Amino acid sequence: MRVAFYRDDEARVTGWNALRGKRTRIPGTVMALGRGDISHDLVQYVVEAATGYETGFWGLLSRGATFKSTGRKRTQPGRALIVEHRADLDRAEQIAGLHIAAWRSGDRTPVSIALERAAEQFSGLAPGEEVVFDWPSAAGEVSRRGLLGERPAGAAHGCRRAAGGARSPA
Repeated sequence: MRVAFYRDDEARVTGWNALRGKRTRIPGTVMALGRGDISHDLVQYVVEAATGYETGFWGLLSRGATFKSTGRKRTQPGRALIVEHRADLDRAEQIAGLHIAAWRSGDRTPVSIALERAAEQFSGLAPGEEVVFDWPSAAGEVSRRGLLGERPAGAAHGCRRAAGGARSPA
């Protein structure tokens, strides 16, 4: 699965898009940019990848889980993966919280090194660029093209539905 993270400084939003296999497009969520150094979803991705945590959000998404927040039709097998790994999903969020706290306090670990690299890439993105990862790698590459051969989604593309069905700037 390829995952592309982008930011739109003008609209103060960030988001991601993914491609599973050759044809399955997964529209990610769009959220407020916050501090702007690294997005919540990017932190979660990097921590899960760097720790080899395969039953968190990103590992399950790569295996076909169908989360409401992605805007894809929920399937029985996709929902079953989530139900089976509900505790693992909660634990993944806790693990990410611990690693981001350690990183922000200056602790140097293999995860903090991966977070530092991702934060440098993410905060340095120019308009139209994105950081692209191949799951389960914690090392991303900056790209000028959109993940699917398109421009990354951004404020210029209107609005789209975020988690919970609310309209949000994209």
